[in-house]
Amino acid sequence: MSAQYQVHGDVAVITLANPPVNGLGLATRQGIVDGLNRAQQDAAVKSIVITGAGGAFSGGADIKEFGTDKSMQEPNLHSVIAAIENSPKPVVAAIHSVCMGGGLELALGCHYRLAAPGCSVALPEVKLGLLPGAGGTQRLPRVVGVEPALNMIVSGETVKSELIGFIPGQKLFDKMAASAEALPEEALAFARSVADTRPLPLVRNLPCKHPQGDAYFQFARNMVKGMSKNYPAPAKCVDAVEAATKRKFADGLLVERELFINLMWTPESRALRHLFMAERAASKIPDVPSDTPKRDVKSIGVIGAGTMGGGIAMNFLNAGIPVKMLEMKQDALDRGLSTIKKNYEAQVKKGKLKQDKYEQRMALLTTTLDYADLKDADLVIEAVFEEIGVKETVFKQLDAVCKQGAILASNTSTLDVDKIASFTKRPQDVVGMHFFSPANVMRLLEVVRGKETAKDVLATVMALAKKIKKTAVVSGVCDGFIGNRMIERYSQQAGFLLDEGATPQQVDKALEKFGMAMGPFRMGDLAGNDIGWAIRKRRALERPDMKYSRTADKLCELGRYGQKTGAGWYDYQAGKRDAIPSDLVNKMIEDHRKELGITPRKISDEEIVQRLVYALVNEGAHILEDGIASKSGDIDMVYLTGYGFPIYRGGPMHYAGEQGLFNLVQAMNRFAQNPRDDQAFWQPAPLLAKLAAEGKTFS
Repeated sequence: MSAQYQVHGDVAVITLANPPVNGLGLATRQGIVDGLNRAQQDAAVKSIVITGAGGAFSGGADIKEFGTDKSMQEPNLHSVIAAIENSPKPVVAAIHSVCMGGGLELALGCHYRLAAPGCSVALPEVKLGLLPGAGGTQRLPRVVGVEPALNMIVSGETVKSELIGFIPGQKLFDKMAASAEALPEEALAFARSVADTRPLPLVRNLPCKHPQGDAYFQFARNMVKGMSKNYPAPAKCVDAVEAATKRKFADGLLVERELFINLMWTPESRALRHLFMAERAASKIPDVPSDTPKRDVKSIGVIGAGTMGGGIAMNFLNAGIPVKMLEMKQDALDRGLSTIKKNYEAQVKKGKLKQDKYEQRMALLTTTLDYADLKDADLVIEAVFEEIGVKETVFKQLDAVCKQGAILASNTSTLDVDKIASFTKRPQDVVGMHFFSPANVMRLLEVVRGKETAKDVLATVMALAKKIKKTAVVSGVCDGFIGNRMIERYSQQAGFLLDEGATPQQVDKALEKFGMAMGPFRMGDLAGNDIGWAIRKRRALERPDMKYSRTADKLCELGRYGQKTGAGWYDYQAGKRDAIPSDLVNKMIEDHRKELGITPRKISDEEIVQRLVYALVNEGAHILEDGIASKSGDIDMVYLTGYGFPIYRGGPMHYAGEQGLFNLVQAMNRFAQNPRDDQAFWQPAPLLAKLAAEGKTFS
């Protein structure tokens, strides 16, 4: 049992004990029911307290049981709540720290609720594409009011216990404890004070009405529709809360249950639940135990004060970690420092950062022109030009000046981390830390594991990523790692589509309609088309077998590198980021087709999306086979947090499973018949072919 039972005189205390957040798994639910039964059978017990051990009352469902039969096995949460409501002895919820999801629904089923100040309260199920499924949509409006309840349920956001408002005669908490430390004793005293009170109060018996009724719920639907058009759950939350105001409690529960079950089967909910699990799994490295000792990181060195270096530095300043930034010339340092100041000042102006916090962060930043000043840094991250000779110079100097045990990291996006490590006498201390631009905003951090990278270095970097609020994904060493290796295939297909008859605008619009944050050509203009040009030049020497459309090279030969030059695949006006279709570029593409003797054809949006997304999936399968990524969920996290893949589709590998891998392979076989495409490109990766033949998915 993961619930403990103790008797304190005439009060029985049931303590949820399922770390880390006392998830309501089967054993915990059974423990609650068993505790209630023991209390009923003990004549000396007059009242019952339910609380949570450790740092939570309860965080809700046990994520270890997601998608398993155990999640619905009796006693399910509905049955547990029914047992509490039907208890002839008063049941008091003593709430502290965290009370979310099923944990809050459990508390709402108790006769009384006490809360410690600072407790985080929420019904976050909407973030998994669901709605509260154990009475939350029916009970919460009865204790906090319809509008506050609907706001909490539709947003899924957390509210602190002392900030939840009261309406006359209705309240979520019967009493606020003086402190979390005082809660246990106060709960015992409160339980004794209500031991003889009858009838026992039930939330389900409270009234639930809204004075404007239909007009309010129509307004709520319109708001939800505009804010979450790709997600069905928020609109269904409105339906469920409306049912609470118009139906008897038992009938409202049935409506909630039907809506919950229907949402469970939507692809959006499956995608969001996959994301929830994949994000947690990404931090776990198969051969690096969670108890691996970590190195102390109390000071950071950053090499390079450009866009990436400045953004990287801000992550650590935000976390309260001192940073020393190095450049070769004073004017470069001054420019970098000025940019960081401007970024923070913009946040202050918008009210997102207080002036004193800004000053504290800037006080943590120092600058230098001398490598010797990095001798005491615990971690040094280089963010210099993406060229192996430049990296060699940097790492040889770091090896000479940095203390033993310091972690030396490269922000390289494509280069060989093992080669970089070989420039030092301490390859075990070298790791890739690939931040995404803008580094102070983007959540993704690719942690590149070299063949000699020490396990404690990996454990330290993964823990540090969490501290600076990044989603860290481990990649092995290969050209482009996970994200850029896959995006190259995506971009190849985009180029072939231009050769065959599509325009940059059509391709971008098709991918953006699919849900991508931006299409491949707008993305190229943002990142800089010269970066891809440099990679293709390198490919021509290293892998002359790789085929590309010549359109991207022709674009760069015109000096159209993207937003930074005011012209790329699109035209740009000074000071604006609006992508304006370019007649010059469209003519260049048409002329290129004529040179190749291609008669352009009409290409559907469906074909565009399939060719680009399936190109990602096939390369992802190769990456899994090669051991560059340890699990498909890691690839999905890279694309969801770093490349703008639509969250409601769950990432490319999850999306492939939703489409059916057999169907994917059939489509690839069709694309391989296209004389203008690269037939070898569409050869299914062996892993993809195997899983498709077996009727399986990547997960």
